[in-house]
Amino acid sequence: MSSATSIELPGYVTGTWDIDPAHTEVGFVVRHLVVTKVRGRFAEFKGSIVTAENPLDSQVELEVDLNSITTNQEQRDGHLRSADFFEVEKYPTMTYKAAGARQDGEKFVLDGELSLKDVTKVVPLTFELNGFSADPWGGTRAGFSATASINRKDFNVNFEGVQNGLAVVGDKIEIHIEVEAVLRQPEA
Repeated sequence: MSSATSIELPGYVTGTWDIDPAHTEVGFVVRHLVVTKVRGRFAEFKGSIVTAENPLDSQVELEVDLNSITTNQEQRDGHLRSADFFEVEKYPTMTYKAAGARQDGEKFVLDGELSLKDVTKVVPLTFELNGFSADPWGGTRAGFSATASINRKDFNVNFEGVQNGLAVVGDKIEIHIEVEAVLRQPEA
């Protein structure tokens, strides 16, 4: 996706950035039995961001290790890894790739491709650029906050558990991502 419009952002830095897993979180929220929300996250992932001269031409790639899911309840985590949900033995990763963004008020939207369980669909990821900053080690850091919403059944996550007439797991999954990325230094 290439943008015909160019925008300027104060303090904007171009380059290739590596996502810092120690300062990044890839998480989700889903309804349980209609009455509460369960939160989880993935502990292992990798990715990069390329900030282009025109910010709207920037790119993102993220790969998530589905086996690293944690909801702070091991029995549930094991069930989420099973064929009822992610089927991690057959589909160990989930990816998100976007080339280009569009502006939506103060925020931006990536219309990237989410791939999960052999299904790839365009998923709009709304994000906010939190800024750029020098770090104490002589590098440069960037921060982003992002959200999206998907229907799990669109990606063949079709578990239909029912208890007392209530769906055990909601269909709507809210995705929340907090990214801190480190500017890649040119090779000497």
